[in-house]
Amino acid sequence: MLFLLFRMGDDRYALDALQIAELLPVVGVKVIPQAPAWVAGIIDYHGAPVPLIDLSQLALGCPARRRFGTRIILVNYPDHEGTTHLLGLLAERATEIMRRDPRDFVVSGVGNDPAPYLGPVAADTHGMVQWITVDKLLPPSVSDHLFNQRVTSS
Repeated sequence: MLFLLFRMGDDRYALDALQIAELLPVVGVKVIPQAPAWVAGIIDYHGAPVPLIDLSQLALGCPARRRFGTRIILVNYPDHEGTTHLLGLLAERATEIMRRDPRDFVVSGVGNDPAPYLGPVAADTHGMVQWITVDKLLPPSVSDHLFNQRVTSS
């Protein structure tokens, strides 16, 4: 299985490459005033707005550093109703890929109810890498807020 690797702080994380729609440079981010800190804003993707989540802010409470390797990872995010949406993930050093058998990843042994998206871990010569489970990134209430807003006119 192929994974895209990225960093949050000093630690490595992995996303299943099959869930990735596209990898983009960090350009054209529209900040949304009063949004939660981990909502980096929205981007225009072929004429459609796509919410952008800052993974470092979500997991660690500090924003992703805007560096050469910082990327927007567009993922196919399945909401709790089974509808798939594009979701942008802001991630540092998203420049490497890794091929691993999914069975190499094991439960860490540390429960983390507030962050169900932090999946199993695997070790290699560079240390530990943790699998991020895309479909568990957002609680249903947040997913509804990001994707099910209806435009109304007054």
